[in-house]
Amino acid sequence: MHIHQLDTWRHGHTFIDLEVNQANERRTLYVVMLTAVMMVAEIVAGWMFNSMALLADGWHMATHAGALGIAVFAYRYARRHMADRRFTFGVGKVEILGGFTSAMVLGMVALLIAWESANRLVNPLSISFDEAMIVAMIGLMVNLVSARLLRGDHGHDHSPHHDGGRQDHNLRAAYLHVLADALTSMLAIVALLCGKMFGWIWLDAATGIVGAVVIGRWAIVLLHDTGRILLDSAVDNEKSQKLRQAIEDDSDNRIVDLHIWRIGPQRLGAIISLVTHYPKPPEHYKALLGHMGELAHVTVEVNVCDDDPCLPRP
Repeated sequence: MHIHQLDTWRHGHTFIDLEVNQANERRTLYVVMLTAVMMVAEIVAGWMFNSMALLADGWHMATHAGALGIAVFAYRYARRHMADRRFTFGVGKVEILGGFTSAMVLGMVALLIAWESANRLVNPLSISFDEAMIVAMIGLMVNLVSARLLRGDHGHDHSPHHDGGRQDHNLRAAYLHVLADALTSMLAIVALLCGKMFGWIWLDAATGIVGAVVIGRWAIVLLHDTGRILLDSAVDNEKSQKLRQAIEDDSDNRIVDLHIWRIGPQRLGAIISLVTHYPKPPEHYKALLGHMGELAHVTVEVNVCDDDPCLPRP
């Protein structure tokens, strides 16, 4: 048998959309550059004007610049190794791993902001309100532009509470980092304004604690979503039941072992072991699953039963 004939039966292992991967990487890289520039400006201004809210936002952006850099690395690594056969089921999870890592950074940022803000509540400093507010407003504008870049024109839901395996969790993590930056910038502006108008210097530090709680919540949600995919537990029961029904409604097939897991943002893998009295080639059973468009890698094991045929499904 010739090698080219064997290729007919070989599975493909490219489970990422190359065009989408490159577009997302490009948008994320632009945001990294914007974030890095604004990060330096806010850190310097925070120290000069003694604003904890502004300083927290600057260091917050510093960690986000690193996390967004992780996102860019994940896109490039996935693209460069998408044909590497050493990865058993391709590199579709690299982007999800990038999202998980970014979520961990997001959680550490929340803890650091809460700690420093609590310290400033106990040891307040005099704040240059006008100068700090100008820098904070510029930071907010940069964050809004960055959020628009990451959201793009595709209408995907990257909200913190969206739960679904079809989205790009790497891009979602980057988007959440930018939202967190925007949140801390808005809180900084409110705190500085109230401090100037009413003398509420304590509000500058208090807003840092509020921001830390919200950011921490986003980190937990993202860790939960990406962690489930990395541990192969993110596929809901509805998909499993849909697959099982498609197979068992045909003839007297019975699925005795089923593994279904996510191998990329919009791709599923499945290993199916079934028992039947009327065996057919594996291609027949794969064809029964043709309506499940997310299935990209399916392996079917057919076992022949010699006992009496199974009763029809109720």
